[in-house]
Amino acid sequence: MKKTVFYSIVGLTLFACFCLSCSGKKNKSGRTDTYSSGVASFASDESFSPIIDEEVELFQFTYPQATLKPIYTNESDAITMLLQGKICLAVTARDYRDMERQSLRDKSFNPRAIPIAYDGLALIVNKANNDICISVKDFAAIMSGKITQWKQLNPKSDKGEVLIVFDNKKSSTVHFVEDSILGGKPITNPNMAATNNTADVIKYVEENVNAIGIIGSNWLNDKRDTTNLTFKKNIRTMSVSRLDKATPENSWKPYQYYIYNGNYPLSRTIYALLNDPLRGLPWGFANFMHSPKGQLIIFKSGLLPVQGNITIRDVNITK
Repeated sequence: MKKTVFYSIVGLTLFACFCLSCSGKKNKSGRTDTYSSGVASFASDESFSPIIDEEVELFQFTYPQATLKPIYTNESDAITMLLQGKICLAVTARDYRDMERQSLRDKSFNPRAIPIAYDGLALIVNKANNDICISVKDFAAIMSGKITQWKQLNPKSDKGEVLIVFDNKKSSTVHFVEDSILGGKPITNPNMAATNNTADVIKYVEENVNAIGIIGSNWLNDKRDTTNLTFKKNIRTMSVSRLDKATPENSWKPYQYYIYNGNYPLSRTIYALLNDPLRGLPWGFANFMHSPKGQLIIFKSGLLPVQGNITIRDVNITK
């Protein structure tokens, strides 16, 4: 029997507000890059690599004299490189901390944080796991080690021990859980594993029926689906509830619309952190990601852009 499902999807209208300010003059640092030309390296949390790769490709197509070299690492190391002056741009899931911003200002720098997207932290499980609703409260209990067995969530579950898997122990996903879910406390569940990257998290969950993976929602979307309503079919994406008891009626998946209307509780802001006193190529690329062209890439990735007129429309999907 065919089933018709109604969804609300997000449309986007963008307005140009992209200002160029560049100079080709050589400076005391020896840099010759401008807003739209030259060579520059920057760092990004690895979980954002699918989006960043597309942004880099379009930027370099738009400005053929520019060469950008992304360094994909964990969020902690990306910010450390920025504070040490090894790079001028880092893409992260948090703003500067007050102490970090002040330390740069004390050195006569003017650090900037440009929001470029809203992301949903996705919880994924094996296809054989039917426990696909979870409350923020229970998720926090898993992270703190108070819940270690699937039976504690569902007495009928036969999946045994809950095994948590992250992309990296110093990644933006770990920081979000510790800062926003555990109130600044560390993850203390002994059954936690860290892989090398997000792709390995997905693979690990595919191969382990008792695993729960924590990844950025930009890794979930089926690129063939222009409505951004289809997630990868080789895993299950959990629905998350703000209420203490999660049910299908009060739980939400990290679709764009549910990030937009605030229903999805595990949402975060992605920033381009700048410390570029010359306002050269790193500055140009950061502002490009915030511009209409860059925001369209964000939109097509399944994340929510930070600017543009949002249009909501209903679609019918027959399964």
